[in-house]
Amino acid sequence: MTKSSGLIILLLLIGFSFEACAQEKISQTRVKTGIDVLVENDFSELKGKRVGLITNATGLSYNLKPTIDILFEADEVELVALYGPEHGARGEIAAGDKVDDYTDEVTGVPVYSLYGRTRKPTKEMLSGVDVLVYDIQDIGVRSYTYISTMGLAMEAAAEEGIEFVVLDRPNPLGGNKIEGNLAEEGYFSFVSQYPVPYVYGLTPGEVAKMINNEGWLGNGKKVSLSVVEMEGWDRSMTFEETGLHWIPTSPHIPNANSAYFYVATGIMGELGVFSEGVGYTLPFQLFGAEWIEERALAEKMNALEIPGVEFRPIVFKPFYGRDQGKTLHGVQIHFNDYTKAELMLLQYYFMQVHKELYPDTDIFKLGENRWSMFDKVSGSNEVRKRFMESYKVDDIRDYLNKDVESFRKKSQQYYLYD
Repeated sequence: MTKSSGLIILLLLIGFSFEACAQEKISQTRVKTGIDVLVENDFSELKGKRVGLITNATGLSYNLKPTIDILFEADEVELVALYGPEHGARGEIAAGDKVDDYTDEVTGVPVYSLYGRTRKPTKEMLSGVDVLVYDIQDIGVRSYTYISTMGLAMEAAAEEGIEFVVLDRPNPLGGNKIEGNLAEEGYFSFVSQYPVPYVYGLTPGEVAKMINNEGWLGNGKKVSLSVVEMEGWDRSMTFEETGLHWIPTSPHIPNANSAYFYVATGIMGELGVFSEGVGYTLPFQLFGAEWIEERALAEKMNALEIPGVEFRPIVFKPFYGRDQGKTLHGVQIHFNDYTKAELMLLQYYFMQVHKELYPDTDIFKLGENRWSMFDKVSGSNEVRKRFMESYKVDDIRDYLNKDVESFRKKSQQYYLYD
């Protein structure tokens, strides 16, 4: 064996050793979610009760068994109703499609839709239920509709004197990152149901506690709330560090890091002018349009030296959706460290640079019929109005940051984890 080949083998062995250590660290930091803790506790919170379960495809134990099946098979627990949010109780409904009431084929339990004629359980839907259980993986973003579903279900439970139990799960954006203004009066909707920042830094259980104790339930009541807390999770964790499997929370959130990209491009996507990658293999990871020169865009975006992120030129052709079959040009977002990046501002930086490159293309004029949804997702029309004046990020930065620290201080009283 030559010296050079021996050195190569040694380097490979060192590399394998580091990789093995990293994998071992991840496996050792396995987090137990609420459903796994509930099973370990022998379902003590639910014994002898008739249970209604709000869940979807993400409601799984560590070994990937659906929470539906776990509760259905549990001794002394009677699963009497299922409630399906957007995408249905087992995730079988396409994004945005209305969901009708149906019967679960596996258990024979009735499934009531919370994304059809009503988004809040009715008195009839709750008949015969003692406790509502909520088990859904969220992504930690205000415009993602699951916390709206949870809050409206809490409201209905309070009205009917029914207990509410949250089986807690990690926030894939972590518990420390907070970005964006609070949703404001006049702009509350299913995509901005509560006065929280766009990125709110809480788990579903913590959000539920805040909704309940801040008096945000529409009926002015409180629900009898308990949270089955996770074990082993802390606020600094990435999802990869939990050791849990990531199950797509919706078709366009295929990976845990999709949450970062959703924050970075999703608001802009509501204008319907640019592609954010939905309809292609990189949902929410792109900025693109037919008229853009991708190399010039990448050069100007990288020249901004935005912390934690880089951009590369890309040409792509969506295979479904609004831009199906079009050849689009733009940039792909690459995070070096998402914790250092101001995620919300990335789409505004892009629109700022686009205005410099294409000053005659008025994107808000092109997307004028989408202003209402843009403002609802933003939680206010003030962000759009300020940005439209000169297309400068500096004109909105203070507004987006005005509530961050006050919300951080206020929300800390509801933390369940360090």
